[in-house]
Amino acid sequence: MAKLILFNKPFGVLPQFTDRGSETKRATLSDFIDLPGVYPAGRLDRDSEGLIMLTDDGKVQARIADPKYKTPKTYLVQVEGDVGEESLAMLRQGVELKDGVTRPADVERIADPDLWPRDPPIRVRKSVPDCWLKLTIREGRNRQVRRMTAAVGHPTLRLVRWSIGDWSLEGLQPGEWRSED
Repeated sequence: MAKLILFNKPFGVLPQFTDRGSETKRATLSDFIDLPGVYPAGRLDRDSEGLIMLTDDGKVQARIADPKYKTPKTYLVQVEGDVGEESLAMLRQGVELKDGVTRPADVERIADPDLWPRDPPIRVRKSVPDCWLKLTIREGRNRQVRRMTAAVGHPTLRLVRWSIGDWSLEGLQPGEWRSED
């Protein structure tokens, strides 16, 4: 039976077990998870937070990470500015990026979610409002959500992946993991 681990990756943690690209030691998955033989199914940027799934089964890993399976990934996204219906409609239709048009996203404005504080906190500008979106995509391009929100005029300030398919962060604090075996 495949091992399946759900991990709430804190901000600033590399989504891999080793750090080969820096003179200074950066936090990696190995600082939180000491299980042999499991590997991340997909990636989550160092400056993003939230759900990473790890498994020891290549088929499960492909099913989660490969865009051809269209596994939904839902993000809570704090963006700069006051997002209006026009920007939401653009995200729902698909956004033109340098590497082509994205698949349509499911997106809605939401109230500020009850999340843990981010360390370090996001920068706040008194003269520029912000708001939160719940955005679901079914592909996984590099930094896709950040590029999508920027393309509609609302740069991402904070990005938390809340769920992948039917699995979610529910009950997991940053740095915590649980097994779904």
